[in-house]
Amino acid sequence: MDRLGKLIVISAPSGAGKSTIINSILDEGAIDMQFSVSATNRKPREGEENGVSYHFMTTEQFRDAIANNEFVEWEQVYPGRYYGTLRREIEEKCRQGHNIVLDIDVNGALRVKKQFGDQALTVFVMPPSIDALKKRLEHRGTEAPEIISERLNRAEYEMERGQKDFDAVILNDDLDKAIAETKATIQNFINC
Repeated sequence: MDRLGKLIVISAPSGAGKSTIINSILDEGAIDMQFSVSATNRKPREGEENGVSYHFMTTEQFRDAIANNEFVEWEQVYPGRYYGTLRREIEEKCRQGHNIVLDIDVNGALRVKKQFGDQALTVFVMPPSIDALKKRLEHRGTEAPEIISERLNRAEYEMERGQKDFDAVILNDDLDKAIAETKATIQNFINC
């Protein structure tokens, strides 16, 4: 039987740089990894495309998918705001031998690790500090101040869980270094 693909699960507080790190590694193309597009019931931001950025669903569609066991993991990350990984997003690619990278929240990452064990690597991208994170979120200009405050409150919880429960923690205080460390961690995991 051919080798099954592995799961690389990357989590971080919003604004910590995980998407930049993931995209840099994917764009380089040195590692056989395919991106798992998450599902959400939030509205698309400017420039986001359904099926590429996220699978955008209504709240009713999302709840129906939960009821039909269509998710490997899902979470109500903020009140009324759901995110999840559709089972179909990873199963076929893994069967074909491709490694899959998931960009998901801390709780979802730990659920994936529990389900897939040694087939999954959890990587937490740590911001240098809450203050640095706040500046990054404000600089993006995509969220209102109350949303930024909500994200910062959640970040403290995520940082605690990431340091304690993840296979690897990458400090993103120097982007190039964080990318290189993440890439090396993934390559070591895939090759073992």
